[in-house]
Amino acid sequence: MSNLQRLDDGMRWRIVGRLESGQSQIQICREFNLTPSVMCNLWKQFQDTGSIERKPGQGRPRATTATEDRYLSIIERRNRDAAASQLSRDLYAATGTRVLRVTVSKRLHETGLFVRRPAVCIPLTSTNRRVRSAWCSKHRDWSMDQWATVLFTHESRFSLNTDSRRTFIWREPGTRYLPSNVREIDHYGGGGLMVWAGIMLDGQTPLHVFERGTVTCVRYRDEILEPSVRLFRGAVGPEFILMDDNARPHRALLVDEFLESEDIRRMDWPDRSPDLNPIEHVWDALGRAIATRNPPPRTIQEMKTALLNEWDQLPQEMINCYLISIIRPFFFAETSVTANIYLDMLQSYAIPQMQRLQPTDIFQQDAGARMFEHFAGTGLPTGYPQGYQGSPLGSALIF
Repeated sequence: MSNLQRLDDGMRWRIVGRLESGQSQIQICREFNLTPSVMCNLWKQFQDTGSIERKPGQGRPRATTATEDRYLSIIERRNRDAAASQLSRDLYAATGTRVLRVTVSKRLHETGLFVRRPAVCIPLTSTNRRVRSAWCSKHRDWSMDQWATVLFTHESRFSLNTDSRRTFIWREPGTRYLPSNVREIDHYGGGGLMVWAGIMLDGQTPLHVFERGTVTCVRYRDEILEPSVRLFRGAVGPEFILMDDNARPHRALLVDEFLESEDIRRMDWPDRSPDLNPIEHVWDALGRAIATRNPPPRTIQEMKTALLNEWDQLPQEMINCYLISIIRPFFFAETSVTANIYLDMLQSYAIPQMQRLQPTDIFQQDAGARMFEHFAGTGLPTGYPQGYQGSPLGSALIF
């Protein structure tokens, strides 16, 4: 064992006890795998002080003080984009303390800060935020029957070559640029397909693939509204509502005239609000399904076939969950959730959804307060106790 290696107090007392019993230092060194210098220093410390505790202040001192650590944490939280090398220079300019970039990273790790890829969002103006808030306030009290008449639609593009940073590989250190570890990506080519689809509670349209060219208002009317949306309007009835965004082909006069002639109502939609459209989650699920295909599609025709097949295999239960997660969230106005508030959440949200999925669903809740479990067991309708799970197990309905 090296001189720099530390012995715990229990081992120190065992060694001292054997030395006091007359056992030789060489024999103890062999038994505990210690160097003679460690043994001599420990025995000398015990004889001089009567203690085996490590003296305070031993070892290399910290390069920064507690105040400097707080300074690093504060300036990093004020500027999340600042690199560790920049923080090192800022610290030197402010306090005169020069530290390495690695030291700065360690100090930030101690305060719970780690380097991660940031989440991205669409930039919103104050007008965008005001319109989005008004739209949410207008529709927050809609019932599930009202939402069941809305067809959420959108287009999406799927490319053969993707620049997604979520793709990882396994490799050895120092082998980043080996041919087997390099993935060829053409950011400006490779081809792709534009697709359109619509989803609603307990229903979805077929996936439409735009063969070539730009999606114009004429193509939108002839390829989307006429064969797909018009049929859903006839099936749902006069309560049917079409949701599409404010893209130019969707808001053309030709499209407005067609919708008016077919008596199709359109939902007002706030600009720059793809996060409010639940079909975005479905596009993400479809993209993950395409990414897991082995072998992956290599041509446009293979991509088209894969998209159509994977779309048909998406379970309607998953689509319903995506819809419910956006159109029917439950907000707790109080800061603390009591048993009565929890029961109100069950009766207003969980139980109606369980009745929609009956009898295939399972109610699951975490190991919360005992009164929550009591109210959950007594608040569930007749026939559900056998489908109740109080332990954190996977289930069809998790909130």
